[in-house]
Order: sequence, then C-alpha cells, then structure tokens
Amino acid sequence: MTPHRTGAAPRRPGHGPLPVVLAGGRGHGHWHLANLRRLQRAGLARLAGVCDLTPLSPAELRGFDRVEQSPDLGALLDSTGAVAAVLCTPIHTHARLARTATDRGVHLLLEKPPAPSYADFLRITDAVAASGVACQIGFQSLGSAAVPAIRHLVADGAIGEVTGVGAAGAWARDEAYYRRAPWAGRRRLDGADVVDGVLTNPLAHAVATALALGGSGRGDDVARVETELFRANPIEADDTSCVRITTTGGLRTTVAATLCAERPGEPYVVVSGSHGRVTFWYKQDRVLLQRAGHGPQETGHTRTDLLENLLAHLTTGTPLLVPPAATGAFMRVVEAVRRAPEPTPLPPTAWHHGPGQHAPRRIVPGIDALVDTCADTLGLFSERGARWAHATGAVTP
Repeated sequence: MTPHRTGAAPRRPGHGPLPVVLAGGRGHGHWHLANLRRLQRAGLARLAGVCDLTPLSPAELRGFDRVEQSPDLGALLDSTGAVAAVLCTPIHTHARLARTATDRGVHLLLEKPPAPSYADFLRITDAVAASGVACQIGFQSLGSAAVPAIRHLVADGAIGEVTGVGAAGAWARDEAYYRRAPWAGRRRLDGADVVDGVLTNPLAHAVATALALGGSGRGDDVARVETELFRANPIEADDTSCVRITTTGGLRTTVAATLCAERPGEPYVVVSGSHGRVTFWYKQDRVLLQRAGHGPQETGHTRTDLLENLLAHLTTGTPLLVPPAATGAFMRVVEAVRRAPEPTPLPPTAWHHGPGQHAPRRIVPGIDALVDTCADTLGLFSERGARWAHATGAVTP
C-alpha cells in the first residue's frame, strides 16, 4: 500500500550545484564540512545553511560563501530553499528533525544511528515514504566497493558454505569523550531514549557492515538478538559489549566491541565459510581472502561518498547505496540494546587507568583478544571465559 503523501512535494534539483543545509556543524559535523568543501570544488553541492545552537565561526566556515545560520532547521530550510539536508545532530533529535525536513520535501542524509528506538525509526521511514523524498543513512562503510566484492566472492562459493559472520572492534575513548555533550554515554536523557552505547554509536558500523555482508540488512531478516552489555566507565550506557544476531534463515552474526582496548586497532568483519574466510577492515576498504588450497589474497577497494551518492541519485537517478530499509536489521539490534537490562558495571579488578588523548582512560586487560575470539567463534563474552561476564538474556524483536 502506498502511504498517503503529506507536506510539500519533494524538492527538485535545479541547474548548478545543489544547495545543502548541514544540521549539526560541530563534532562529526566538521567532517561533513570538509566533505562539502570537496563537493563544492567539484561543482556538485553548495553549503546554503548551517543549523546549530551556536553559530559557526568564520574560521569554521572558511571556503564557503553566503552561508545562512539559524538554530531553527525549518526556518533555515524555508529561507535557503535547500534541496537536501545532512542531519548530524544528537541521536535523540533525529526523528523530529527528519520530520521537519520531510514535511518540506527536503531530501536527507541521516547520520548513523538513524534513531534510538525502532519506533522512532519507523516514524522516520513512514515520513520518508509519505513525503516521497530520498533518504540515505550515513553508514559510510556500506559505500565501499568491498561490500559487493565480498558478496560476489561468497555467492561464487570462494569460501564454501557460509557458517557465520563475526565482527570485532577494539577502540579507546578517554574520560573526556563522555563529557563532550550532555547525551554522551547516556541511555536516555530527560525521558527520551538516546542509547549511546559502543555497538549502537561508535562501533555501529561494525554491526551494520556485518549484517550487510551476511545478507541480513532488513528488519524482518532478524529472528533473535542476544545481548551482553557492560561498562568500565562511570556512564549510563555500555562501553564493552557483544551481541549475537540470529537471522530468520538461521545465520548467526556476533559482534564484540569495546572502547577500553589495551592497544586500539582497526575494526573488522569476518565472513567464515566451510572452506575459508573473508576479512574486511572496513575503515581501510581492505579485504583478505583465505581459502583452502590457495595463498592469501589481499585487495584494496574504492569507496563512494554517501552524500555524493545522494546528490547523484537526485540528479541522475543513481540508486541509493544505503536507503533506510537496508538498515532495518541494525535498528533491530539498537532496539534489543535499548530493551536489554541496564549495562553491568565491571568490577574494579577488571579494569585499570591508563593515559588517554585528552584525559585518563579505562583499560580492560585481555579485552582485545576477547573481542577477536568472539568474532572468530561467534561466541559471547560469557561463553569465552571472561571472569566478569555473565549472560544477560535474549531479546526477540
């Protein structure tokens, strides 16, 4: 059934660079500013406005001309006539601001995670469908040419029958990281869901990429999610966690991650098969194929920028790389984390302080090897001998 269309008709691109509004110009928004400079030099986009509670300085807007600024996204979209908006705002604001854009027929690049709950995700997808706008979700790893390349390898039987997908991420975040914003490290704020945990925000790409490589990107692909959520830091959300997702087809995907690594490294996804495995270091677009009877083969791949892909979709009809439907399974995981028991504090004997980038940080000894083991065996922390770990239950979305 086609949803009833509401609000303004989708805005159509005119001649020349497409006018874009950026909502959230600081933090990760600085990356989007740099990307918009690149797209402006290429003649593809023009930064028409920035929506932020505090106006950006001339230094932050260096390289742009006549950029309007306002804390009111709706007013800014009206005054600039922007065709597209990049939403890089706190997680719990996404649904409201997405509706502000869709009501005006403005196309969207919505940063990950798209929402803090499955209900909010459905509100966004319903608004997108009803308005007819295009929406891209900002999982940049899914713009890598490595993703279809790995899918082709698997489909061609390069590693035999797929037995499971694992992902591991060992990162470090110091205590200042959790002081950067009122919502940082929170599960909820002023009664609103935030769910700013390690698997749902900093290492969300590991979850989304693992699901995509397993061919389980849609919400109805997920049958069961098991969660084990822990925290070494004095925060509300989790910083050391794992999930195991079972699909409707029976494939298991385990993702283990921490922000308390001993030696931070590159996160990766591994697709295991009966005759080999494919490892994908998704931030580097690097793939390693290992299979019986052959030497290891490593390849590098290009990546398509997701805002550039959205602009190409609007001007030439190029298919979107990460439409909302492709992230439904990820949102099932977010929902499972949201509904799970509160993260368990690790005992003081399970962590120690170490130097961080801007402040001290907490380190969990042995965690680097543990997340690797979970990714390799598809096991959870409690099944792989961590003394502080215990099963915290399962959620069936």
